[in-house]
Order: sequence, then C-alpha cells, then structure tokens
Amino acid sequence: DMGSISNNLFESELFGHKKGAFTDAKSDRVGRFELAHSGSLFLDELGNLPLQQQATLLAALQNRQITPVGSTKVIDVDIRLICATNDNLQQAVNDGRFRQDLLYRINTVEIRLPPLRKRVEDIPLLANYYLDIYGRKYKRQLELSPQDLEHLCHYRWPGNVRELAHAIERAVILSEG
Repeated sequence: DMGSISNNLFESELFGHKKGAFTDAKSDRVGRFELAHSGSLFLDELGNLPLQQQATLLAALQNRQITPVGSTKVIDVDIRLICATNDNLQQAVNDGRFRQDLLYRINTVEIRLPPLRKRVEDIPLLANYYLDIYGRKYKRQLELSPQDLEHLCHYRWPGNVRELAHAIERAVILSEG
C-alpha cells in the first residue's frame, strides 16, 4: 500500500538499503524492486503516493535501475509493474496531485473494474471464495444459504471486495452454523 509507506522508509522499502545507511539499518535489506526482478511488482493505492515519491518511482521505472539506500552500486531491474488505485488518476493530474509523466509511464494497459455493486453476478463467487479461505483459516465448515446470497447481492458494498471479504470473515468467526 503506497499510502502507508512513510517518507523516511520509501526508498528503503522499494530499493533496499545497506547496513549502516541509517540508524535502524542493522543489516543489508533487498528492496521490492530487486525482489521482483524478472517478475511482477504490485503497487496498491498508487494514487496515495506523495509527489516527491512519485518522482523517485518515475526515475526507477524510466531507467530500469535502482540504487539501494547507502550504496553507490546501481542495480538493473526488469519488472512488470501492476498498479491499483481507487483514485481517478487523470483527475489527480488535473488537480496537481499526481505527476502526468508517471501516469504515462504506468498506464500502458488500463483495466477499469466497476464497483462491486455494479457486478452483482460476482458476489456469490467472491463470497464463496472468501468463505472457503476463512473457513480453512478458522477451521470452520460453513455454507451460504440462497437467502444469505440474496441478502449479500442486494447490499451496495461501498467498501467493495475488501468490505465483502471482511464481512465474510466476521461471519465465519461469529457464526454458530
């Protein structure tokens, strides 16, 4: 979640750091970019990223290189970047909250996913998926009745899939059958 990374740890989290680079750097740490080399890196809630960090991210994406904090060694990285946001990034560009050049860099293929309330046919599939996941986690065997599914399909889900997942987890924990 890009909005949850503090300014102080942003570069360390994404690019890694060397032992002694800052007070709490007690050992070398590989960053997310290097870990994702030859694979995919998912950045969630990209719209929450502050402008200064957007510039740093853009440079890494353009150059396909990173430098761990406290190092002078440049590391080549080859990643497939996948980003998600609930923000309208074009509006954020217009408002001065998001860099247009970064939007161009990340917007190769855009997939717009409508809110869950507009994809009612997905609710039973997702609800049963999360029921299975949380049933195994909490060692419970539960089923959703047709009435339960009907209630779930009529709810508007303002929190989208995350809200549905949380509701199912809560139901699994609290359910007596």
